[in-house]
Amino acid sequence: MLAKRVIPCLDVHDGQVTRGVQFGKAEAGELRNVGDPVELALRYNEQGADELVFFDITASAHGRATMVGVIQRVAEQCFMPLTVGGGIRTLADMQTMLKSGADKVSINSAALANPDLIREGAEKFGSQCIVVSIDAKRVAPDRWDVFSHGGRKPTGLEAVGWARRAVELGAGEIVLNSIDADGTKAGFDLAITRRTSESVGVPVVASGGAGKLEHMADVLLEGKADAVLAASIFHFGELTVGEVKQFLAKQNITVRL
Repeated sequence: MLAKRVIPCLDVHDGQVTRGVQFGKAEAGELRNVGDPVELALRYNEQGADELVFFDITASAHGRATMVGVIQRVAEQCFMPLTVGGGIRTLADMQTMLKSGADKVSINSAALANPDLIREGAEKFGSQCIVVSIDAKRVAPDRWDVFSHGGRKPTGLEAVGWARRAVELGAGEIVLNSIDADGTKAGFDLAITRRTSESVGVPVVASGGAGKLEHMADVLLEGKADAVLAASIFHFGELTVGEVKQFLAKQNITVRL
């Protein structure tokens, strides 16, 4: 059985890791400075993180140059896979990040605006490099829709259907962010995670809602996710990656210790 992955997520704003309070609240006035991305990456490297996700919340030309520097510095010192998202809109953007040392690029709003970008990226760089991130919100008792632009704009697309289409176009992985659960620390949205995991033939990374150890186990077992992604609980020292993995191993979940 493939090992389940534990992935810290670092939101980078002007070269520093920050943390917004809740989904879509990443305006500069509502950000907490967490620290230097390279220092945090080294910390998570030592803790045994399986991967790191960097999200460029500046997403401007200046921010892009800063992000390239961050990825280069991290890639020189850490030897785990790096995924970069935020503001990646073209094949050239993908190439810039992959040449800087990223192993995967994550696209969200750009994929919704131009689904062919998924196919083009997969053809040029390989499906294993293309991650499609989906921000899903429950809009009816049994329906979750996709929202774009940081969870602010409804698209009218049903989340599982969009995940299936993204994979058909060549996405090698889906990151499923629950807008409802994000920032609550009340647990992942197990229903939509499970539904997505059962509907696509690629790994699904669960995001949004991590607050305690049990939440991680629940989304891997009940939600059938392949990986868990979290930010605040790691950045502020509530849990370490190692503690999460030890707990998961005790639940008979296969992890790389």
